[in-house]
Amino acid sequence: MSEYDGEPIHGLPEQLPAGELLRWQGAPQWGALAKRAFHVRSVALYFGLLLVVTVAILLAQHQSFAQIVQATTWFVVLAVAAIGILTALAVLYARSTVYSITDRRVVIRFGIALPMAVNIPFKSIETAGLRVYADGTGDIPLSLLPSQRVSYFIMWPNVRPWHMLHAQPMLRALPDAQQAANILAATLKAASAADHTAGAPVTTDGEMPASATDASPVFSATSS
Repeated sequence: MSEYDGEPIHGLPEQLPAGELLRWQGAPQWGALAKRAFHVRSVALYFGLLLVVTVAILLAQHQSFAQIVQATTWFVVLAVAAIGILTALAVLYARSTVYSITDRRVVIRFGIALPMAVNIPFKSIETAGLRVYADGTGDIPLSLLPSQRVSYFIMWPNVRPWHMLHAQPMLRALPDAQQAANILAATLKAASAADHTAGAPVTTDGEMPASATDASPVFSATSS
């Protein structure tokens, strides 16, 4: 993990070493990030239910329309502010995050106020996964070897939710998750064949151990 001041290559903190090639780059889709990382829909639903309950109580107390408007205005302003802040954060995180796949590693550049970059060599990846959602976006979590650790809180939201003890870096809310997963799987397989180390085929309905170098990199994405 390292801080950086400039980018000789977009999304990368330094020039790639000789012989290393960039295979793919992408970024989170802010709408999907707002829904699944910042839970904007859940917050909106929460405030909406509270507003309905508040209005119902005021009506039961025979309050006038003007009194109801006056009593709930602050509530509506608070709800709009909360949803607006969360949405703005999702946009900022999406714009400041770049995921890169080279033929040797995965690089996650992230951070708004303090940009950082995390390099994940292929040899550190134990398994990988793919989850495609109904809106077409998807996530690619990377399970690391037990000896490899990253900070859940520093890397959030670029980590698999609720996996805190052994955090899993994640390429999150990708608009082209299937394409990215195909490229990652093919690149991992090629790297494994080149240096005789274990690869990590990407799967959807479960995870395959990195030692299964003969596994097929073909995906059968599911929606949720």
